[in-house]
Amino acid sequence: MKQSLLDFTLGELQQEIKPSFRAKQIYGWLYHNYAQSFDEMKNIPKSLKDELAEKFALNPLKIIKKELSSDGTIKYLFELQDGKTIEAVWLKMKEEITDENGNVTQEAKYTICVSTQVGCKVGCAFCLTAKGGFTRDLTAGEIVGQVVSLKKDNEHKHNRMINIVYMGMGEPLDNLANLAKAIEIFKEEEGLCISGKRQTVSTSGLSNKIDRLGEMDLGVHIAISLHAVDDELRTELIPMNKAHNIASIIEAVKRFPIDTRKRVMFEYLVIKNKNDDIASAKKLVKLLSGIKAKVNLIYFNPYPETVYERPKKADMIAFQEYLINHGLLCTIRDSKGIDISAACGQLKEKTESELK
Repeated sequence: MKQSLLDFTLGELQQEIKPSFRAKQIYGWLYHNYAQSFDEMKNIPKSLKDELAEKFALNPLKIIKKELSSDGTIKYLFELQDGKTIEAVWLKMKEEITDENGNVTQEAKYTICVSTQVGCKVGCAFCLTAKGGFTRDLTAGEIVGQVVSLKKDNEHKHNRMINIVYMGMGEPLDNLANLAKAIEIFKEEEGLCISGKRQTVSTSGLSNKIDRLGEMDLGVHIAISLHAVDDELRTELIPMNKAHNIASIIEAVKRFPIDTRKRVMFEYLVIKNKNDDIASAKKLVKLLSGIKAKVNLIYFNPYPETVYERPKKADMIAFQEYLINHGLLCTIRDSKGIDISAACGQLKEKTESELK
């Protein structure tokens, strides 16, 4: 496979391409114009374009399928250079607002959910991605390429703000080196200029790697996929809890450097008759005592053959109200894309089944 130019920070690209101002021009074509071919780079000499085309790829991803939800969510399936497939999601978080004269007073706000691995090692019992096992890590360029592709496909200008959440296929902290590099590439001022505070790394709780991410001081937010308040249930849902139990995760979170104005996000996937009762809510309040936390309750999103069920809305609301009444900031995540292949790995699974 050819290495992608999206694998490089601007400084690294300037080491590869001389004179260095050409690297800056190319960076603009990649991240401001979303160029998909070297021929599009009008101010680059043909000899240099030919040389680069021999050695490098541009975006190493190809959109092979997408599904549009009635709520504006778009699920993408990408093919990589080696034929493997991954998913990413375009999420509309806030609608555009206009005044009585038709002037835009607030632009629509979007979040991109990206994958970090082909498959996943963690093996969560509720996750469809886990069924396929683990294949390989994504390169930094393959992570970056998801955002570039979605911004281009949705005609989202390079300087419009976007949030990135590393919540797609894979465990981000299992691919820490490439994750960290992608974060730095996104932050490049000459590129997409997406600050660390607009990037959130979601982890199933690799406590030692939470510490390593914190030591890198990348300025990102962290979200913990907690999903249970006792080790017995959490080990059922997330087998690697045996090595990284709840206590070790909570201690790592307390060490993680965060903006004092921000909170640590704890994601809590609510499953009917598993963790949706008030007794669990009471334990969660106690567990997060002393942490500046925000709890995001998530409806379990059913997929074919799963043994778990979606909770009742009334139980979700009762759970939320208990947490709020006991001092925890708590939201219920809107179910985005419920009418399409919304569960992580579902579009990949469905597409592969159709091809059999």
